[in-house]
Amino acid sequence: MKVSPAAIQMIKHHEGVSFKPYRCPALLWTVGVGHVIDPAHATVKYEDRKNLPIPTGWDRILTMGEVDDLLSQDLVRFERGVLRNCPSAIGRQGVFDALVSFSFNVGLGNLQRSSLRMKTNRGELEEAAEEFMKWTKGGGRVLPGLVLRRRDERALYLSQSALRMNDIG
Repeated sequence: MKVSPAAIQMIKHHEGVSFKPYRCPALLWTVGVGHVIDPAHATVKYEDRKNLPIPTGWDRILTMGEVDDLLSQDLVRFERGVLRNCPSAIGRQGVFDALVSFSFNVGLGNLQRSSLRMKTNRGELEEAAEEFMKWTKGGGRVLPGLVLRRRDERALYLSQSALRMNDIG
């Protein structure tokens, strides 16, 4: 199962698109749609990351095609992770898309430990959808951008495309 083009646009909207490398809030060199250029930098102590140079070959402006390719490659891991953690999302495009967007933002480990995953797998879609709004904080405070993203993910999760075709009747 693959994330839909509409969900990709939503992810781009909420993550933002950068054609030039920048340091994310975790001080990791990032480009495109939240693509961490060198994941090994995450093992460096936070306070030492500001001294890390841009990885070789990345101090340039990317094309939209390169950004899209990086995003496609990055999404494969999240698509697989959602299918592994939430097999009940199979055949429910809206549920799958929302969970991929959520995981792309908070990580697969957080999805795995979440009530969102547990309720999804029990088929409690309405209850699970409410779980999105518990993930709106960054640095201990509610962030307006995360509130908007979680509302969009919740709406996608509950959309008509979230239903299995044999559930309609």
